[in-house]
Amino acid sequence: MRIMRDMSFSEALRAMKHGGKVARAGWNGKGMWICIGSGTPGLSASSFWNQHTRAFAEENGGHADVEPYLIMKTAQNTIQMGWVPSQADVLADDWQELLA
Repeated sequence: MRIMRDMSFSEALRAMKHGGKVARAGWNGKGMWICIGSGTPGLSASSFWNQHTRAFAEENGGHADVEPYLIMKTAQNTIQMGWVPSQADVLADDWQELLA
């Protein structure tokens, strides 16, 4: 895997919006990265795995819009949906785009 230059969070966000995945050079965990989940307009209630979101979608005419969100591949080899950057992450200039 190649790494593309250090960049700001704004540049990393732009890379993710174009389909890339990024990581911080300063993260201690090996293999961590983030990307954007594109969201889905009009997702069918049957597609929601969570009982509360499924119930909302059913009450909403059988569907609900899912907004875009950040996804993290963690150091524990799990996927964290809805990752939120810390203040340190937003202000860092050590973001790198991970290229296959």
